[in-house]
Amino acid sequence: MQSESDQTDPLRVVEFYSGVGGMHYAVLESKVPATVVAALDINTTANAVYRHNFPHVNLLQRDITGIKLPEFQSWNADVFMMSPPCQPFTRVGLKGDTADPRTKSFLYILDILRRMAEPPNHILLENVKGFETSETRSNLVATLDECGYCYQEFLLSPNQFGIPNSRLRYFLLAKRKPLTFAFEHQTDIMKEMPLIGSATPANQNTSSSEVVNQNTSQNKQEIPCPYSIFDPEDRDTTNCREISEFLEPHSKEEEEGLLLQDKLLDRYWKVLDIVTPSSRRSCCFTKAYGHYVEGTGSVLFSQTDVDAKDVFTKVSKSEDQSERLDLLHQLKMRFFSPREVASLHCLPPEFTFPQATTTKQRYRVLGNSLNAHVVAELFKLLVR
Repeated sequence: MQSESDQTDPLRVVEFYSGVGGMHYAVLESKVPATVVAALDINTTANAVYRHNFPHVNLLQRDITGIKLPEFQSWNADVFMMSPPCQPFTRVGLKGDTADPRTKSFLYILDILRRMAEPPNHILLENVKGFETSETRSNLVATLDECGYCYQEFLLSPNQFGIPNSRLRYFLLAKRKPLTFAFEHQTDIMKEMPLIGSATPANQNTSSSEVVNQNTSQNKQEIPCPYSIFDPEDRDTTNCREISEFLEPHSKEEEEGLLLQDKLLDRYWKVLDIVTPSSRRSCCFTKAYGHYVEGTGSVLFSQTDVDAKDVFTKVSKSEDQSERLDLLHQLKMRFFSPREVASLHCLPPEFTFPQATTTKQRYRVLGNSLNAHVVAELFKLLVR
């Protein structure tokens, strides 16, 4: 296994819980010389998407707990990248933590690490906020200490990198001693990227300072709907790009297919999180997006010639369902398409879905994915 100082060959990466390939795309974006030598996931839909985009990668649809130590060692990995199942650490998932069967495979990886003669020099892990207070995290850092790693934890969101999407996630970077980080290690969880070099917005040529100094009056042009669950002042988004940069052209038929159905409009109009093409933020997209709207992600309003405040005022006063729906139809509120969600997750234009996957399947695998640009910046930081 090679050290950073004498590296001549590409780093050998193993991608656990590979999903649709977000970690792989992060490696590619980072421009770090690296090769994914194995990817593992048990989700058949995610694996179909992964194979569609990376047909030559050794993708294994296997239960990790069935992979024995010799096979782990045969990969001769320099880097383990992983995004273990998050449900054991969420309120919806009942926070089962180590008692949740979905944690079993990750705990197995930790056991393997202790037994490997030559464990990888680098580890990058992503999970939901809440993982940092779990017993599973305690097991993780105890294993890293035992195996001779130094590590740094982060809580980061894409909107800190200029991406107009909130997706606060826990990250951990670990390096096997005597390797050290190129920044000052902190015992606390870091909530900003270390100040070495610069982390720039994905696909953005303008510097961060230039973005901040631009006229950002459009950032305040959120829909004046008193029922939005978002408070525009919660986080400064002036350095984020506009939603318009992530939108795709659609045919009339495609556009109509993305419109919110009447049953959703009538039931959830008070709690919709609404953004416009000129907005510089959006809520986190979950796997339920597209068929459920409360807390699953933002919806788009593009009818700029309609007075939304007036429409919502009339809707709130109406007691007639038919009248309310007629008013709401004027706004033509729609879901973001799967391709647009993928773009907000910084999956590149060449990322596509197999034709056989349904729209619901696409939303589900994207909801379980990660932001590739954030991971790319962390990967560069890890191997620096």
